[in-house]
Amino acid sequence: MTDTSGHDEHSERRRRLAAWRTSERVLWRTSAELRMRDGLAALASGAAAVYDLDEPADLYGDGIVEELERRTADLLGLPAAVYFPTGTMAQQVALRCWAGRIGNPTVALHPQAHPEVHERSALSVVSGLRTIHPTKLPRLPTADEVAECDEPFGTLMLELPLRDAGFVLPSWDDLVAAVEAARARDAVVHVDGARLWECAPHFGRPLDEIAALADSVYVSFYKSLGGLAGAVLAGPESLADEARAWRHRYGGQLFQQYPAVLSALIGLERELPRLPSYVAHAKVVAAALTDALGAAGVPWSRVHPQVPHTHQFQVWLPYETDVLNEAALAQSEETGVTLFRRWFSEGCPPGVSVTEMTVSSEGLAWTADDVREATAEFARRVG
Repeated sequence: MTDTSGHDEHSERRRRLAAWRTSERVLWRTSAELRMRDGLAALASGAAAVYDLDEPADLYGDGIVEELERRTADLLGLPAAVYFPTGTMAQQVALRCWAGRIGNPTVALHPQAHPEVHERSALSVVSGLRTIHPTKLPRLPTADEVAECDEPFGTLMLELPLRDAGFVLPSWDDLVAAVEAARARDAVVHVDGARLWECAPHFGRPLDEIAALADSVYVSFYKSLGGLAGAVLAGPESLADEARAWRHRYGGQLFQQYPAVLSALIGLERELPRLPSYVAHAKVVAAALTDALGAAGVPWSRVHPQVPHTHQFQVWLPYETDVLNEAALAQSEETGVTLFRRWFSEGCPPGVSVTEMTVSSEGLAWTADDVREATAEFARRVG
């Protein structure tokens, strides 16, 4: 009997992408929705504004790659930066380097942090590190939890924001206190800042002041800035030198990377200045969703955080995933309005599903009434 599950999954993905791409109204778009010709056209149209295209292409990390490293280090106010093809590799290297310098391979982090959930146990399997959890609550650890952790650790890793818990952030004072508690234990602090770019409005601090709390920071270029791929690890010059050696060992010293690097530079130029407006409007969207779901007679709903900390947040509903996914996709196809994307049941109680929401440039055009209208239409389709 022929297994057609892979074909069906591919067909469903193409259906989703077509519906989202052709929707006239969306809260956000990602580069993953673009056809290749459109992605290449967008890259070509923006590249000349961010880099001299008469310069030679990069070879093994020089040229334009070094320029991106310099600009990122300047933005974060840190001495040096190293470009990596993936954030997973960047963090592996950062945590491995700190473990070797400190002589302690134990990393304290949240159980919902990216390395624990999305990297197939790479910290232990590949890098020989060990992880412990100062807290299991769906938020970053407090200073007391860091101070009272019953095992010694060499590095405290803080994911800002903590995505799987709802893109949540601590207050500025709580973040500073947690860092100070780690320092009191002679630990270094590494920030998983894959989405650090959008944290400044919540903290009321510029990026360099946030980054200055840590010994090292990783940032991503595709998650919020719309790049093709890539990440940077920033920190002291000595760490950067060692990180380049480990990047080579891990297979990350690629021959040429200028398309991804150009897309990162475009993101820094275009998207980074817009992120505060996205964060502000996400609060409008979240409030309207809360009102509309209640008015639609949905048995139960949760927008989390109720007031988003960044331009991303979660919505929880008491329905099976298949029901919600079909309703969301049908709304996109039949009305040209995409409110929700994909729903998931992982980590949810039986009969409950969750989706992640983002507000970016096209979402700024949505009024609260637009959100309420789209939510009412979605709820009608769910029944």
